[in-house]
Amino acid sequence: MTANTARIALPVVDLLRAPAGPRERQLLYGETVTVLQQDTDWAQVRAAKDGYTGFLPCSALAPAQQASHWISTPASHVYSQADFKSRDTATLSFASQLRVSGFTGRFAITDQGFVPKVHLTPLGQYLDDPVAVAKSFLGTPYLWGGNSRFGIDCSGLVQIACLACAIPCPGDSTPQEHALGHILPEGSAYQRGDLLFWKGHVAWVHDPDTLLHANVHAMAVALEPLQVAIQRIADQGDGPVTAHKRL
Repeated sequence: MTANTARIALPVVDLLRAPAGPRERQLLYGETVTVLQQDTDWAQVRAAKDGYTGFLPCSALAPAQQASHWISTPASHVYSQADFKSRDTATLSFASQLRVSGFTGRFAITDQGFVPKVHLTPLGQYLDDPVAVAKSFLGTPYLWGGNSRFGIDCSGLVQIACLACAIPCPGDSTPQEHALGHILPEGSAYQRGDLLFWKGHVAWVHDPDTLLHANVHAMAVALEPLQVAIQRIADQGDGPVTAHKRL
């Protein structure tokens, strides 16, 4: 590895609490990490995007390189040739990072293979509506600690939408509640893009009457009537809303 930095070499990899331990978060292809320590099998790393630390297999790492583009659609395929009928060799989630060396027809030539250029955005260019980003994940299966189109949780959905829109964002709901936006007085009107927090949960306000969140009730990213969700969460024993915040 170069200067203690590396990149993720798999489409998605679990960031673990300890070697072979439980998943805390996930990292995506091309993301940069700092290698804090490693042995033959395991590396402790710190994610560049949010400072989150954890363990992953050394086999998930590759030498660092400067990415040039990121996947800005919910997911994309990597093809063996610049032909949509050719064999696909990998599926990459939204926010994966790639190094593009050129273009041919409808495809970008990347370090992994050929990717539809319509699915790519230059690194450093961002989207402008985090709720629209989050909504593009509708139907994605719920996965505790998940950060990808293949599985995501409540805080992962908030983080991936914020980072895509150049809003710095921690990985978990508790630090998100402290770091994001400003708190609104109790009884404030709900507005698209607001965030509601509970102990251990967070949701986007899609519109004044609807929440958008990754949740165990639906086991997916789903839309849910706002007041129904607030009551359901209280009834199941998870308490009241702890903060209503606006970005």
